[in-house]
Amino acid sequence: MAAAQGRFSDGADGMDSAEESSVPLPFRRAVDGLRKARLRPGIEVDATKPPQRLAPHAYALEATVVDGEEDLADGRLILLHNPAGHDAWHGTFRLVTLVRAELEPEMAADPLLPEVCWSWLTGALDARGLGYGEPSGTVTMASSHYFGGLAERRPATQIEIRASWTPREGAGGVPDTSAHLSAWCELLCQIAGLPPAGPTDAGTGVVTLPQRRGPHHP
Repeated sequence: MAAAQGRFSDGADGMDSAEESSVPLPFRRAVDGLRKARLRPGIEVDATKPPQRLAPHAYALEATVVDGEEDLADGRLILLHNPAGHDAWHGTFRLVTLVRAELEPEMAADPLLPEVCWSWLTGALDARGLGYGEPSGTVTMASSHYFGGLAERRPATQIEIRASWTPREGAGGVPDTSAHLSAWCELLCQIAGLPPAGPTDAGTGVVTLPQRRGPHHP
């Protein structure tokens, strides 16, 4: 039996018809591309309220990688649009993201882990032949150790990727947001410890994290 596709829910926080009619056509088409994306199995995506004041127009998604009843990783992707352009973006669109997951403590000892995690984002974009510019971001690891009444809990290490990039615009000044969302979902799955999608990754240098603990695991 084929695996079920991931779930996308454009709920109350998505643009309503009145709002859509008041925004530029390229932005409406870019949002429509996000809504029509085919998601990898195990990913649940919901529209959420976007941040204010970052750009004249914004649309936001939040996603969770699930395995049964367990959340393996979560994240947020925001599409920004300024019809007048933005000097720092070098374009009229910008994608901004935060993804996070909890690691096994021994994984945090790998000094190359931040570089590997960053390569998952650029690698997912490159693998789809997507044009993009001005990528920037941070990879942060934070460890928690428990004492006293919490001493029975295992030490926990959370990894967090914050990033943004400018998707290159295609026909009609609209980027391929569907493919960019697919690449972002691949990043989310890899930080969750799932193998990359595709027929094979042998010889590509792709590294996965052998962990299955959710971002809020006790």
